[in-house]
Amino acid sequence: MLRYLIDACDAGDSSLKPIKSSQFHYAWAILAVGTLVVFGALGLARFGYTMVLPAMQLGLGLSNTHAGALATANLSGYLALSVLGGALAARYGPRIIITAGLTLAAAGMLLTGLSSSFTSAAVWRALTGIGSGASNVPAMGLLAAWFVQHRRGLAAGVGVTGSSLALIVLGLLVPHILAAYGVNGWRICWFLFAGVTLGLALLAFIILRNSPSELGLLPVGALKDSAMVTEKVSGLSWGRVYRSGIVWHLGLIYTAFGFSYIIYMTFFTKYLIAEGGYTQESAGRMFMLMGWLSLLCGLIWGAFSDKLGRKTALIVVYSIQTVAFGLFALWPSTPGFVFSAVLFGLTAWSIPAIMAATCGDLLGPRLAPAGLGFITLFFGIGQAAGPSIAGIMADSGHSLSPAMLLAAGVALLGAVGSLFLRSTTPEHNGISD
Repeated sequence: MLRYLIDACDAGDSSLKPIKSSQFHYAWAILAVGTLVVFGALGLARFGYTMVLPAMQLGLGLSNTHAGALATANLSGYLALSVLGGALAARYGPRIIITAGLTLAAAGMLLTGLSSSFTSAAVWRALTGIGSGASNVPAMGLLAAWFVQHRRGLAAGVGVTGSSLALIVLGLLVPHILAAYGVNGWRICWFLFAGVTLGLALLAFIILRNSPSELGLLPVGALKDSAMVTEKVSGLSWGRVYRSGIVWHLGLIYTAFGFSYIIYMTFFTKYLIAEGGYTQESAGRMFMLMGWLSLLCGLIWGAFSDKLGRKTALIVVYSIQTVAFGLFALWPSTPGFVFSAVLFGLTAWSIPAIMAATCGDLLGPRLAPAGLGFITLFFGIGQAAGPSIAGIMADSGHSLSPAMLLAAGVALLGAVGSLFLRSTTPEHNGISD
C-alpha cells in the first residue's frame, strides 16, 4: 500500500520513466522496517516516558524539576550519538549501527525499569537516549539511498509514522498496565518496551541493507541517467556537510522544533492530569487521539514539501504548531486540549521528515545520514534544554502553562527562521558532487 501511495504522486508525468527491475522493490521492506525502528527508538524509548511519567514520579518521589531532568538526560544521550551515529552510518553502513543502537536502547529501558532513585533513572535514561540516537538518525538517513529525490519527502514521511504508531499503542496499553500492576506498573511498562525494542533490533539486522547496490538494484524511481551519476560518486567529502551554510541554517531551524515539541510531549499527560482534571485513562485516550491523527502527517507534509518546496512546508508546519502549543496553555479546557492535540497530531513528525528529505536533496545518499546527524545535533540541544527549563518553570510558578507558552514562542521563531532559508537545491548553494 505504501508503494501505491507514493507512486500516485508520479501518475500522469510521462517524462518520468523509472527503471523497474521487478514488481516488488526491496525498498518497501526497508521502509517498513525503518518505520518500526522509529517506533522503538523514538516511540517507545522517548514517548513511552510521557505516558509513564505520572506513575514514575509517584513511585520514585520525583518533582517536576526531576521529571524534566530525566527527560533531559535521555535527550542528552540522544544528542551525544546523533552526530556520531550519522557519521558512523555513513562510513560503516546504517545496518550495523541501527542494530547496535536499538540493542543499547533496549538495555537502557530495561535498566530504567529497575531504577530505585532519581540518579540511577537518569543514568539509564541517558543510556536509552544514546541507543535512540544511534538508531533513529541512520534509519531516517538510510531512506535517501533507497528513494530518489522527488520521492524522499514521502518516504521520510512514512518513516516517521513509527512515532504515531507508538502513541496509539501507548495510549491504549499503558493505562491498563498501570491499573493492573499498581505501584509497579511503570516498571512493567519499561520491561515490555525493552523486550519489543530488542526484537526490533534483530529484525533490523535481518532485513535492512545499506544500499540498493548490495542487491543489484537501483533506488525506487531511479532513471538511467541519474543512476549513472550516482555510480560515479566516490569517497566521502565531509566538508559538504560541516562547512555548508545552508546545513548550519537547517540545524538552527531544527533547534526550535526540538525545544518546543519536547516540552509539549514530555508534559502532555502530566498537564492533562494535574491541571486539566483528567484521569490516567482519559489522558491516554487523548494521547491515542493524537497518535491516530499523526499517522499520515509525515506522508502529507512530505508530499507537500516534494511538490511546493521544503521551505514552504517548514513555514506552514511551524506556524500550525505555534498555535497548537499556545492553545494548550491559553484554553485549559476540553475543547482547547482537543483542538491543540488535533493541530499537533496533524503536523507532529512532519519537520523531521522534511529535514531528512532535505539532507538527501543537498548531500546525496551516502552523506545524507551524516548531514541528518549533524543537524540533529542542533535539534538535540533544543531537546535537551526544553524539559529541564519547563520543569523548573512549572515548580516555580506551580503551573505548566508558562512552559507551554514558551514552547509556542520558540516554534514561532522556527517559522521566522524558515522564511530566510535559501533554496535546498544543491546547485543553488554551491553544493555538488
